[in-house]
Amino acid sequence: MPNYALTATCVSAIGIVAAISSFLAKGGCNITDSAQLDDPGTGQFFIRVSFKVPETVSLENFQARFADVAESLDLKWAVHDEGVKLKVAIMVSRFGHCLNDILYRWQIGALPIDIVAVISNHTDYQKVVINHDIPFHHIKVTKENKPQAEAQIMKVVEDAGAELIVLARYMQILSDTMCQKMSGRIINIHHSFLPSFKGANPYKQAFERGVKLIGATAHYVTADLDEGPIIEQDTIRITHAQSAGDYVSLGRDVEAQVFARAIHAHIHHRVFLNGNKTVVFPASPGGYASERMG
Repeated sequence: MPNYALTATCVSAIGIVAAISSFLAKGGCNITDSAQLDDPGTGQFFIRVSFKVPETVSLENFQARFADVAESLDLKWAVHDEGVKLKVAIMVSRFGHCLNDILYRWQIGALPIDIVAVISNHTDYQKVVINHDIPFHHIKVTKENKPQAEAQIMKVVEDAGAELIVLARYMQILSDTMCQKMSGRIINIHHSFLPSFKGANPYKQAFERGVKLIGATAHYVTADLDEGPIIEQDTIRITHAQSAGDYVSLGRDVEAQVFARAIHAHIHHRVFLNGNKTVVFPASPGGYASERMG
């Protein structure tokens, strides 16, 4: 039986869960996972339901039948075929730890995505990407050609049909226009020292200040640099016995892990924008493993 995921938001009201579950039951659907949140701060309701449908029911047929229910509840909704992998474009500069981690997780099936392009302003990882049979696009970016370079990037993204861009330590600031056009569809990873430790070498600054926790933040990209809605974060403890090099190594490890978890949540439609924040529904017990293959 095909597995679909229904995601929906609306103004909080009584009977939403009952209406959705009743519709699914009447249609012969079997719910396998469900999560919902009623946010009293915003008055919004969020729900995600995974369910199996009879093989005779196509995605288009289900969407057409559910439209009446959605209209009666005034839902903003979508239905996703969980067997279809999301098309992803990766952008990277000269730090390759996140790119290499994504490629490994993709290769073993831990990140069930369709990597349709890797874009870089350098050629450092061209051979690595090509060896994975993934199209590599070198688009040089300078102060003089930035608008033209970004137009080239968007052409690659659109031609490849990418539904998500992940900035795997891509060290160029995206324009407001691109951020708005791809709103909710660009994920960035950065060290969690911002704004305390800004600049090119935050781990060195953290070492010099003797911090005891370092970490990373994955967030959606907005026009406000590094201030978009947060999807995932984590930290790791540091002791006085560790060197500046240890800070870098440990920081890169936590960046890769946080980034992978954020991408995993997005591709399984578990992330909802809620103003300047996100609602992130966790996978069910054992869900990370069960979702690995889509």
